[in-house]
Amino acid sequence: MAKSNLQFKTNYAVSSTIEPFYKGGKVQISKDEKFIFCTCGTRVNVLQIVTGKIVHSIEQDDQEDITSFALSLDDEILVTASKALLLKQWDWKQAQCTRSWRAIHNVPVASMTFDPTSTLLATGGCDGTIKLWDVVKQYCTHNLKGSSGVVHLVEFHPDISLLQLFSSASDCGIRMWDLRSSQCLCVLQSHYSPVTSLAFTSDGASMVSSGRDKICTVWDLKSRTARRTVPVYEAVESVVLLPEDEDFSEIGVKTKEIHFITAGSKGVLRVWDASSARCVFAQTLPSAPPARGSEEGGEEYGDPRSLTYCLPLPSSLRLATVTAEHNILLYQLPSFTAQQQFVGFNDEVLDVKFLGKGDTHIVVATNSSQLKVFDLATSSCKILYGHTDTVLSLDVFKKGSLFVSCAKDKSVRVWRQDPDSGQVCCVAHGCSHGNAVGSITCSRMKESFVVSGSQDCTIKVWDLPETIPETDGDMFQLTARVTEKAHDKDVNSVAVSPNDKLLVSGSQDRLAKLWSLGPPGADLALLGVFRGHRRGVWCVQFSPMDQVLASSSADGSVKLWSLQDFSCLKTFEGHDASVLKLIFVSRGTQLLTSGSDGLVKLWTIKTNECVKTLDAHQDKVWGLHATRKDDRVVTASADSNITVWTDVTEVEQAEEQAKQEDQILKKQELSNLLHEKKFLKALGLAISLDQPHTVLKVIKAIRQGEDGAKQLEKTVLKLRQDQKESMLRYCAVWNTNARSCLDAQAVIQVMLTHLSPEELLQYQGARAHLEGLIPYTERHMQRIGRLLQASMFLDYMWQKMRVTGAPASDNQVLGSAGDQ
Repeated sequence: MAKSNLQFKTNYAVSSTIEPFYKGGKVQISKDEKFIFCTCGTRVNVLQIVTGKIVHSIEQDDQEDITSFALSLDDEILVTASKALLLKQWDWKQAQCTRSWRAIHNVPVASMTFDPTSTLLATGGCDGTIKLWDVVKQYCTHNLKGSSGVVHLVEFHPDISLLQLFSSASDCGIRMWDLRSSQCLCVLQSHYSPVTSLAFTSDGASMVSSGRDKICTVWDLKSRTARRTVPVYEAVESVVLLPEDEDFSEIGVKTKEIHFITAGSKGVLRVWDASSARCVFAQTLPSAPPARGSEEGGEEYGDPRSLTYCLPLPSSLRLATVTAEHNILLYQLPSFTAQQQFVGFNDEVLDVKFLGKGDTHIVVATNSSQLKVFDLATSSCKILYGHTDTVLSLDVFKKGSLFVSCAKDKSVRVWRQDPDSGQVCCVAHGCSHGNAVGSITCSRMKESFVVSGSQDCTIKVWDLPETIPETDGDMFQLTARVTEKAHDKDVNSVAVSPNDKLLVSGSQDRLAKLWSLGPPGADLALLGVFRGHRRGVWCVQFSPMDQVLASSSADGSVKLWSLQDFSCLKTFEGHDASVLKLIFVSRGTQLLTSGSDGLVKLWTIKTNECVKTLDAHQDKVWGLHATRKDDRVVTASADSNITVWTDVTEVEQAEEQAKQEDQILKKQELSNLLHEKKFLKALGLAISLDQPHTVLKVIKAIRQGEDGAKQLEKTVLKLRQDQKESMLRYCAVWNTNARSCLDAQAVIQVMLTHLSPEELLQYQGARAHLEGLIPYTERHMQRIGRLLQASMFLDYMWQKMRVTGAPASDNQVLGSAGDQ
């Protein structure tokens, strides 16, 4: 009975996407602390902090990358600088460019900032010059020369009455400019590497500078001297002053002296007392294994956690940090607890799975050692640390809260998500493969075991304990129950049957193999080999209902195999390149496949037919997974996009049915109107149905009635303009057919008689329709002309006819009758 009620899927529609919105470069937060502005190639994206959604995307027309941007302190004006040496001013809320002008710099602009009044804009160029612009009066006010190399930092003094500008270039000095005289007042020398950021105290008397030379310097701006040099033992990218009027005693701030936060290569936020040069607080990060290589080298180079920006949100007492992996994290002060995390760029997405009791989350493996868990409702993300090299594959247990991962670091990990808080922790870990672990799968009935396939050509079965730990504090160490040399090349895919008794493996050696898992403690037993693919096998899956399995290959085909005799039952061909993933949907009656051509295809197994092709990716689609309810699908691609699709089959069928019912009702109503001779309503209804043939029937009915010509004229003239436009379009079609040309000509005659040429030409496409009427009208005139000639000849013959043998008197009568 269930089978008879089964409905095949016909289409999926995109319900949400997780796209890259930040690929490096500047990040700025609006004054009202509601939006984050960040660069992404040719665009500046505006992220709403509350929802995590991109609300505006400001894109350059010239498709040139944006080198820098600045948002005015009143949140009104956004100015962008591109490689085309153009400055553009935007009304960012409408995503409209209000003005653009040449930057005058000979090379791209590297840095820019607004003054506190939002009227002056300073731009620092790669040519060592600084230019100031009055954005209200729209002219260049200053051209400051003297810096050597790229001016990568420009900042106005917070007290605008002083009219001072600070800048730093490749020469490592901080230049202090007087904007009244356009002169450099002094060069503050302390750093031996480029200065990365400046932070001013609220009274404007002091300033803290940071650099990659592992020191921060506190400056007295009145005497223009260094008051204190603080060694911080890491390359600092950003420095932020702690608010002076808040209580930060819980993090060790005991005095009212200057305290500042540093963010840099170690990826840890630290609070420093400027007067004593002591670190009073250091943030503790989530547990992660030490980086490969020496500890110092791991911190300095290539650590994905290293911070590139730190931005204050003073009103809400929060802090935003940007990591080297383009993740944006929001912390609440003074506790330094992470509130929100946004992933700016996923790089190449290698796998994705639905997670959680109601499939509310997705877990994503990107080209990184971290896993990312997204909440689909808010796009907020949790980053999971554990693996030390790229995570390659994922799988989720039936209940949805426990999942497994494997990576290039030769290990497998088991993770648990707390269903209430959403927190995720690693609860088990196993490591005995000799090479990268490329595929992993879970037991289907109970949370009892995990199977992994590796590039060392082996398959391992890992038994899970009966009670799995709840937290990462007592992590369980997994040991492999079975190790089997399964293939001659990399094992690309493994899958467990729905009853947990069988295992299938697919390999680069072009074979898929079926194994018996047997009772706990038993070895794997090879049951059969599936041969037929011409290239490596990328994915294997058991059907949830029938005794068949499906495999996909780099030869572009998908094959369905019998578990009884290992024969190939069906072959599905349609992808132009490797088929990377496949899943069964609709209770095993349909297949979804994804390929390196960026396409996702829906197949009906019974008919071998490709029902639908979904095209939303530009690169290889590595990830493909369906929810337990079978109503949504998630795809993930090497183009860094993750797309969630919703099954819209029932919605589309309901719409189609409603449309058909509406058509039937309207046709019945039309028939009633014609019967009641309500021609105007009938004509309007026929036009609304957009059925030219039905409209023609109404026109014929009007012309065949009493006083047809007058009735037609009266009806046509009462139509609305859009209806007359449709009539003109229909007439151009009717006029091509001799059967309907007279009706078309009758309507055109009414229009040409009562409408002026100016009115007609205002109609959409009127010129084209009228031009289309001319040749056919000429052809109809020629045909009528020939018909008239033929009828005249018939008349002539009639005049000359004489009935043979008729008396002359009869001929005269006939002649006179002919004259009449």
